Amino acid sequence: MVLGTDSRILTLAFARMADALGNSFLIIVLPLYIASGQVTLAGIVGTDLFGFVLRQETLIGLVLSLFGLLNSFGQPITGRLSDRTGRRRAFVLTGLVLFAVGSAAYPFLTSYWSVLAARAFQGVGAAFTIPATIALVNDYAESDSERGGNFGVFNTFRLIGFGFGPIIAGVVITGGLGAEGVVSYVLAGLTFSGFTAAFAVAVLGAVVSFALVALLIEDPPVAEDAASKDLSIAVLDPDGNGLDSVFVLGVGTFMMATTIALFATLEGPIRMRLDESTFMFSVQFAAVVIANVLLQVPIGRASDRFGRRPFVVAGFVVLVPSVYAQGLVTDPWLMLGARFVQGIAVALVFAPSLALAGDLAGARGSGTTLSVLTMAFGLGVAVGPLASGVLFNLGSFSTPFTVGAAMALFALGLTYWQVEETLSVGEDSPRLSPQD
Repeated sequence: MVLGTDSRILTLAFARMADALGNSFLIIVLPLYIASGQVTLAGIVGTDLFGFVLRQETLIGLVLSLFGLLNSFGQPITGRLSDRTGRRRAFVLTGLVLFAVGSAAYPFLTSYWSVLAARAFQGVGAAFTIPATIALVNDYAESDSERGGNFGVFNTFRLIGFGFGPIIAGVVITGGLGAEGVVSYVLAGLTFSGFTAAFAVAVLGAVVSFALVALLIEDPPVAEDAASKDLSIAVLDPDGNGLDSVFVLGVGTFMMATTIALFATLEGPIRMRLDESTFMFSVQFAAVVIANVLLQVPIGRASDRFGRRPFVVAGFVVLVPSVYAQGLVTDPWLMLGARFVQGIAVALVFAPSLALAGDLAGARGSGTTLSVLTMAFGLGVAVGPLASGVLFNLGSFSTPFTVGAAMALFALGLTYWQVEETLSVGEDSPRLSPQD
C-alpha cells in the first residue's frame, strides 16, 4: 500500500494518525465525561435562553461543535500565515502543543465553562495543525504525477486513527469490549478513572505526533518561496471561465462531508427502523471509513495516471444514490451496503480533490489553497449532525437523506461544469476543460 512513498509523507501520515486517534477519543469520551456528573452543570441546564431551554444534550453538542467551528474557520487564517512565513513545521508543532494541553487539562476541570474553553483551545490547535500538515504533503510532491498517491496514503492513515479511536476509547473507559460502566486503574500506587486514562491516551497521541514531526520533518524550500505570493482565496476563475476550481471543490467537499455526518444523529430512529443492535449500527457507521481506508491509496495513485476530474465527478455520481438509499432501506445489511458504497464515493472525491487543489496551489500557496478543502470538510462534519436532527424533526426519517442526496446532486453538477482538469493524461494530451 505504501511502497514507493516518500518517507516524509509516511512520517506525516503516522503523525496525523496518532493525532486523529487522540481527537476521535475525545468525541466519545467528552459526552460521557460531562454526563457522568464530574462536570458541574448546575445553573446552566434548564436555563431559558430566548425561549429555548438548555438541556444536557444541547450543552454536550455545543462542546463538540465548537471544536469543529473554530477549527474550520481558523484554517484559512493559519494556512495563509504558514504560506507567508514558510514555517509549516512550526505551525504543526504549535497546534499539537495546544491540543495536548487541552487534553491534559480535562481531568482537573469541574465546571462546564472550563471544559468548553479547553475544547475551544483544542479547536484553535487543530486549525494550526491541519492546513500546515496538508500543505507539507503537497510541498513534498516532487511532481504532479505522485501528488494523488501521497494524499491517498496520508488520508488512509488519518482515517485509521479516526476510525479505531472510538473503539479503543470504549475499551479504555470500560475496561473491555462490551463491558459497561467506567473502570478504575491503579498505577504506581495511584488510582485513576477510565476517563483520566482516556485523556492520557489523547495526550500521548499528540506527544507521539509532536516527536515525529520535530525529529523527522523540515520545511521544504517551496514553502519559503510561497511567502511572497498573492494568497487570496478566489471565488471566480482568474481567466473569467466561471467559478474557481478550488472554490467549487470546497463547496463539493462541504456537501460531501455533510452527507457523511447525517447518520450519527439518527442512531435511535435507525436502530428502531432496522431492528438492529448497537454493534450493527457502529459497523454501519464505520463502513464509510473502512471503504476509504481500503481505497484512498489506489484511487489517489490512479488519479495521478488518469487525471483528477474524472474521479471527482464519478464520486459524486456514486454519492447521490448511496445517500438517498439510506432513507429508504429497511434491512440492516442493505444499510451497511449503502454506507460502504457512500465510502467508495468519498474515496473517489477526497484524495483526487486534494491533489487537484495541490496542482493549482503552486501559484497561490499550499496552505491557503488546501485549507479551503480542509475547512469545508470540517464544517460539513460539524453542520451535518445538526442539520440531520432539524430535518428529521421537520419531516420524516427519509428527509435528511433526501436533502443530502439533493446536495450531492448539486455538487455533481457544479463539479462537472466548473472544475478543470489539471493533468495531461497522455504524452501529447492538452490540459482538459469541463467542456471536453
